[in-house]
Amino acid sequence: MSDLIYVTQETLELMQAELQKLKTVDRPAASRAIAEAREKGDLKENAEYDAAKEAQGLLEARIGKLEGEMANVRILETSSIDTSKVSILTKVTITNTSTKKSVTYQIVSEKEADLKLGKISITSPIGKGLLGKKPGEIAEVKAPNGILTFRVDEIKI
Repeated sequence: MSDLIYVTQETLELMQAELQKLKTVDRPAASRAIAEAREKGDLKENAEYDAAKEAQGLLEARIGKLEGEMANVRILETSSIDTSKVSILTKVTITNTSTKKSVTYQIVSEKEADLKLGKISITSPIGKGLLGKKPGEIAEVKAPNGILTFRVDEIKI
């Protein structure tokens, strides 16, 4: 994985906390589960042992993925964001030109995207379509149900 991942300091801290928990709490628990299952007899017919080994494999894969992501993290500072155009970490208010509904989104990295919180990924169709637009400009977004057009009303931090 060589792609840079842009995150805020808070997201980096959450990633570090998750990795710490996986290594210090979940990894020893997985080892104990394997040891307990191994004590129950024949490993060829021991479904509990197989399940514990599979869970350990998934845990190790998650640890590896998180470590790889953290190696490529770059921290974004809100003080260095240009609000003259839509970019990562800006909050953009847009209006759907056909429905006239307005909505405000914050453009964030994939790691931080959460639609319920109004945070959309910079790699999402809307995020890509809005990137680089200035207030008053129209963004055309290719969506599964056709092309949507949005007017950029306001950009702020």
